[in-house]
Amino acid sequence: MEFAIIQTGGKQYTVSKGAEISIEKITGTFKEGDSVVFDKVLLVDDGKNTTIGTPFIPKASVKATIVKIGRAPKIVVVHYKQKSRYAKKNGHRQPFFKVKIDSLK
Repeated sequence: MEFAIIQTGGKQYTVSKGAEISIEKITGTFKEGDSVVFDKVLLVDDGKNTTIGTPFIPKASVKATIVKIGRAPKIVVVHYKQKSRYAKKNGHRQPFFKVKIDSLK
């Protein structure tokens, strides 16, 4: 089974052809159905040979298609300081891209 490890959004993901992963939002204007190329490939394994980058592998890339653009469920953030009558409540929804991996090169 062929797989690769890519870096995007400050995180690392193990990907293989046909897999769907949820990644951090990429800056720029994208819509569902667009193609994305990840060129920060850290490791490629084709079943026989393993190539490890220092830190990235030159000329290696992973092509993917954006399946869904959305936001994660709301997380409630509460700041509270006792004895000082200070309480603040805030909500946050993290944006994400769900991508399907098309090919590894």
